[in-house]
Amino acid sequence: MTADPAQPAVTSRHVAKGLGTTVLARLGAVVEIVAQPLYVLMFGLAGYGLYAVLWATINLIENIFDLGMTSAMQRTVPQSASDAEAAGALRTAMLFGVGPCLVVAALIAWFAAELAPLLNVAERDRPLVVPAIQLFVWALPLWAFVEIATSAMRARMVFGAEIRLRIVWEQIMRLVFAGAFFAGGLGLKGLFVAHLCSLAITAFLCVRLLRRHYDFALLWRGGRGSDVERNTFWAGLSILPSNVIARLFGDAPALILNLLLPGAAGAAAAGLFTIARKLSSVVQLVRVAFVYVIAPLAASAERADRAQVAEIYAYATRLIAAIALPLAAVLAAGSASLLSLFGDQAQVARAAVVILFFARAAEAVLGISLPVLQVVAAFRHQLTASLFGVAVAVGAGWLIVGQMDALTGVTLAMSIGLVVMAGIPMAQLAISERLHPFDRQFPLVALRGMLITLAAGLLALFISRLPDPVALPLIVLVAVAAIWSSLRFALPEADRASLGKTGRKLRLIS
Repeated sequence: MTADPAQPAVTSRHVAKGLGTTVLARLGAVVEIVAQPLYVLMFGLAGYGLYAVLWATINLIENIFDLGMTSAMQRTVPQSASDAEAAGALRTAMLFGVGPCLVVAALIAWFAAELAPLLNVAERDRPLVVPAIQLFVWALPLWAFVEIATSAMRARMVFGAEIRLRIVWEQIMRLVFAGAFFAGGLGLKGLFVAHLCSLAITAFLCVRLLRRHYDFALLWRGGRGSDVERNTFWAGLSILPSNVIARLFGDAPALILNLLLPGAAGAAAAGLFTIARKLSSVVQLVRVAFVYVIAPLAASAERADRAQVAEIYAYATRLIAAIALPLAAVLAAGSASLLSLFGDQAQVARAAVVILFFARAAEAVLGISLPVLQVVAAFRHQLTASLFGVAVAVGAGWLIVGQMDALTGVTLAMSIGLVVMAGIPMAQLAISERLHPFDRQFPLVALRGMLITLAAGLLALFISRLPDPVALPLIVLVAVAAIWSSLRFALPEADRASLGKTGRKLRLIS
């Protein structure tokens, strides 16, 4: 494939530029982590566990019934030849992504009384389950709309559009509403209402953002099965199984733990796993930020020159390794201090937190191959990793769960499957597409990065023995210093130079 002279080359600089704003947008996940101890304090671990189970269920259902439309737009919108085609892709995604979720939400609300006994909750929360399901299920179509709308912005390579939505509204407003409703005496119901309020505001703001980058006049035309509409629909269905399975790894363990353990123990275990997952999402944030940027850029580069895809693939892998590995090591070493934010009852989740930190780091380094595979390879290749990952996770769970406590066993089995699922697309790209990220620069980056990671992890382990009020800020400082050192001393000069003004301000460039 030869480069299109009319289209500028996609380089590491494009990745770095999009990454900066995307990281800011995804910092909403960090705000969410900070909010979790407050939710546990206000509503109790078992009450928070019920909320975690219901939200995990909604996430799983949304990933099934949005028919893969969020991922589909990452493939079809960047390759659209006109605004009309882009609008057609968005129209298709909204129709087939939000429509089924509305129908499913109505059915769940209708059968809430029959579904409620499936959940294990504290006895005091039992009367709340049916009304909670009937109310909270309407987060399903709202969430589907928000997911598709923000994906549509990323597909237009507007990576920073989520900043206000994810930080100011979706997360901070949720916390503000929850605190206000708790103070008003609504109890646990206030948390569900707060979640719906924040999603409704976010959905409203999404419409305003979409109008800036999509022609709404064109959005209402068409619908007659054009090529871009068919491509969007089939791209979504092809990616759907892998999307669903990826979501299973994030949310299914909370549901499994809730089903395995009776009563309040099931709700508490689900809450503890959710706490562990939220903490590990700090590392996952690295991968997610790169995935958001790489998917549309790889699709654009693939139109012009496969060599451009190889360049940004290798660059992203080096940068991820330099950030994710030291971050995971420091946070894992300081996990006891981090869990102290949630009270002494959360310390039983320490093993699960450590496992998830390292699993997410491995997934980050290996998993950047998946968005590349999704935009350059045939649709049939995208299901292999998901099926293998689930099979490995189920097999590991069958062997492990029962040999240790349920929380650690389920987390370990999920993590093994997660790493396997992340690694297979890398092998597929290497075999079928002759694409791999390990160029001649990578071995030195890996060696230097591992030395910095080891030193930082040992220092954090020593600091974690200090009293928690002293240890927590020091662990954060060590994590920041470790990432800076890894970027400064592990990455080649060209990679650091691609960070532009940010690299100069952080003194990453000599």
